[in-house]
Amino acid sequence: MTRKTLLAGLAMTTTLFTAPAFAQDCPVKVGVLHSLSGSMAISETTLKDVMLMLVDGQNAKGGVLGCEIEAVVVDPASDWPLFAEKARELLTVNEVDVIFGSWTSVSRKSALPVLEELNGLMFYPVQYEGEESSRNVFYTGAAPNQQAIPAVDYFLEELGVESFALLGTDYVYPRTTNNILDSYLKSKGIADEDIFVNYTPFGHSDWATIVSDVVALGASGKQVGVISTINGDANVGFYKELAAQGVDAADIPVVAFSVGEEELSGLDTAPLVGHLAAWNYFQSADTPENEAFIAAWHDFIGDTNRVTNDPMEAHYIGFNMWVNAVEAAGTTDVDAVRTAMWGQEFPNLTGGMAVMNANHHLSKPVLIGEIRDDGQFDIISQTTEVPGDAWTDHLPESAPLKSDWKDLGCGMFNTETDTCVQMTSNY
Repeated sequence: MTRKTLLAGLAMTTTLFTAPAFAQDCPVKVGVLHSLSGSMAISETTLKDVMLMLVDGQNAKGGVLGCEIEAVVVDPASDWPLFAEKARELLTVNEVDVIFGSWTSVSRKSALPVLEELNGLMFYPVQYEGEESSRNVFYTGAAPNQQAIPAVDYFLEELGVESFALLGTDYVYPRTTNNILDSYLKSKGIADEDIFVNYTPFGHSDWATIVSDVVALGASGKQVGVISTINGDANVGFYKELAAQGVDAADIPVVAFSVGEEELSGLDTAPLVGHLAAWNYFQSADTPENEAFIAAWHDFIGDTNRVTNDPMEAHYIGFNMWVNAVEAAGTTDVDAVRTAMWGQEFPNLTGGMAVMNANHHLSKPVLIGEIRDDGQFDIISQTTEVPGDAWTDHLPESAPLKSDWKDLGCGMFNTETDTCVQMTSNY
């Protein structure tokens, strides 16, 4: 029996009472899958904290479907295979209704087979490389066309960068993103010899040689710029080495995709003033919505020095969309909620409206921020909402692909052959 048929039948039976279309077990359980130890704890602990704040705030409003929400927190400890184990534990042992979690793409891809096997639902809040669209994931962070491509355009058009150093941590997100950027830069006339690519392991600390190599790129007189997909605590050593070698933003600007307010809070930012980051949110955004969010965060965490950042906003948007979808569906059932998510709208903290598209990616504005000496960012560029693209136009194998779970029922649809390539993700 479909939900529509069931509701129609209920409407015909009696006007003396109403009954819910679905029986809902209480409490509603929300899984929180973020590293609280290991190399990624520097970034992910705050995302656990903001999820607890969001759950607490929603419970103060009456919960969802008349039920209190219970947060179930696990620690995958920056151990990528453990994300799969902890996702399975959340879905089978704790029986959560939804998961909010992961930071790195390797951790997300570790959890994907479990989510798809068990028909779990996860909201993923961090910028990533694209080239994926799972029916069991809603991607609330930036795709490359909402972060990486606009950042490169800013370097080319505003800063006149002619030689690019693509520095990344050695895993799928930096490698795929840099593959896309390599193709894009060459389409813009940047020569092979003016693209320097280097990868380092998680937690890398010895940056002297790499920074020296980057400085050497400018020996010919060309303007050098760094595109950084360095993740986690390795950023601390990287920025310290830039300062140690006397590299400032006027000489070699750096635009980072994984450094925000949280990462800067542990650094001496004075030598980093003028370097850049590309996100969809900065704490310095001057809007009533952001002012209220920051106040709620400081009140919850009990520390006015704790900063906000982009993935926190992504969880804020994703959580509120999920609550609204659950209320609209009248159930936490994954299939019903998925359908109710398409077209969901919720205000961004930077102004405007986030929209969840049928490819499970948001429409969000793109912001470029310049590091200030207080660890915050001056917003120097902001676009209108840009729809996230699951499949890039800048790789030949991806250009024909489209994701549309609403009308095509497929996350990897080939528009040239008019066929669904596959239903599960590219792991």
